Amino acid sequence: MVKHIVVYTLKEGVDKDAAVALIASKLEPLVGKIPGLRHMEVRRCYAGVDYALYSEFDTAEDVKNYRAHPLHQEAKSHFHHFLATRVSADYEV
Repeated sequence: MVKHIVVYTLKEGVDKDAAVALIASKLEPLVGKIPGLRHMEVRRCYAGVDYALYSEFDTAEDVKNYRAHPLHQEAKSHFHHFLATRVSADYEV
């Protein structure tokens, strides 16, 4: 299994609670629709960054395929313009 963790900051002026709710509503339903994506949660953070995305995949190849998957790309189109910074880490367990 691969754990995929990403932390984000949002651009100034963005309603952070509303943005994170929108992001979660677009990304979390992808579980079961994208092969290899087993779990995903998006949560608001209160220190350091604005929100974190935690997800689990079967393999590193599944993470790569998720990034390019049309459903993921469509979901991102709803909120990508809110994002200021992004840092990610993947590791196998």
